[in-house]
Amino acid sequence: MYLVTTPWWLRKVYSPGLTWSISTKRKEIFLTFDDGPHPTITPFVLECLQQHNAKATFFCIGKNVKEYGDVYKRIVEEGHTVGNHTQDHLNGWKTNNVLYLKNVLLAGKFINSTLFRPPYGRISRLQVQQLQPSFNIIMWDVLSGDFDTSLSPVKCLLNVTSNTTAGSIIVFHDSEKAFPRLEYALPKALEFFTGKGFVMKSLGEMADRAKLTDD
Repeated sequence: MYLVTTPWWLRKVYSPGLTWSISTKRKEIFLTFDDGPHPTITPFVLECLQQHNAKATFFCIGKNVKEYGDVYKRIVEEGHTVGNHTQDHLNGWKTNNVLYLKNVLLAGKFINSTLFRPPYGRISRLQVQQLQPSFNIIMWDVLSGDFDTSLSPVKCLLNVTSNTTAGSIIVFHDSEKAFPRLEYALPKALEFFTGKGFVMKSLGEMADRAKLTDD
């Protein structure tokens, strides 16, 4: 069970200071990709983004960066932003706080970023408190659902196009599990938003404008 859009009450369940969307009056949105890098799927994503002059943020798993360093390097070289997604894709609700923090710091040896996204969006209040001095914790307000194997590619696309507004942070996954839906939805979403006059930016591009938090 998951929610495509993040309601206000769920945001309040978490500690304050997490970023769910970006406050903006401009026609700009923020695509994010979790769980990479992947040797073939991440390059597919990068090529789609390049075709639409779009920038994005990639929340990478440390062990994947270690294994596919060349793909990680390409993400950075093409002007996208990277973020920490733990070393081993840990569920914060099921992981000891000390172990969780160590795993994030281990990933930091491979991922040069002060942005962090908890896998599954699951993180405890104490984990938030431990990480906030060093990281901006990035959540989302639109979930594509591309990881859901029961979801059709068309529905995945509609999840995004029907719920995104200016400032939305949107989640896709550059992973094998998500690819049957991502392959269809991402190019069409990029075409849709480009046609509507939106600019796709990375969260790194916002760092100089204002602090990344809407709480």
